[in-house]
Amino acid sequence: MNGKPAVYTHGHHESVLSSHTWRTAENSAKYLLPRLGPGMTLLDVGCGPGTITADLAALVAPGRVVAIDAAPSVLEQAARHAAEVGLADRIEFAVGDVYALDYPDGSFDVVHAHQVLQHLGDPVAALREMRRVCAPGGIVAARDSDYSGWFWYPASAVLDDWLELFQTVTRANGGEPNAGRRLHAWAREAGFAQVTASASVWCFTGAEREWWGRMWARRVTESDFARSAVAGGHADEAELARLAEGWIAWSTEPDGWLAIPHGEITAANEIHTGRVG
Repeated sequence: MNGKPAVYTHGHHESVLSSHTWRTAENSAKYLLPRLGPGMTLLDVGCGPGTITADLAALVAPGRVVAIDAAPSVLEQAARHAAEVGLADRIEFAVGDVYALDYPDGSFDVVHAHQVLQHLGDPVAALREMRRVCAPGGIVAARDSDYSGWFWYPASAVLDDWLELFQTVTRANGGEPNAGRRLHAWAREAGFAQVTASASVWCFTGAEREWWGRMWARRVTESDFARSAVAGGHADEAELARLAEGWIAWSTEPDGWLAIPHGEITAANEIHTGRVG
């Protein structure tokens, strides 16, 4: 099975990983937690530096947990984190392709993906493959941001320009920045008959606002997003510097506030149909 190619817009620059390691099961997978229990088997697709993975592994212990990512370097970081929190022997890390998961049909009770589908050229094909390795009666769970829904205070024309550029670059790379609102439809297209859809929000104020704004200022100028923007002719370095300054300006606003909405789904695998390709 080969999904449509896409480029991971963010890359794995230190500024990107600093935000990824902030994520926990509590702030990024709370919708899924009531569905988990001891002894469940779980596959974490696109695990990144593994902070969510480790939290999920603790909740399903002693169940088997496998975490995959396309980037070997970030898997090394995930393995180090698992060791630091005493879960090195509880999680198996492997390089993997969501379009061709290297596991038999029905291998896992839970198949989870956080902020993954927005970066794929064919998210429906990915969901079908996730469904294939999900056991009958198990669930596929996914959560993705929806960039058009980001809103901040005070108003900023510069951040408006950043948002427009980010969506342009992401789509040029083959992804869909407004994935959150589409998860329910994608899951139904992938063949799930029972899909529970919900939403939740990250909100940044105070010290977290300052950290988030400065982190994005670096991402705008130093990450793979910056390289894609310049290489694709969507912006030059001077424009990226202007956008970074806009993030810094917002981060210093004492009344600064940012909300980031996410779509979420838990899709029940009631009927197992095998590999779809």
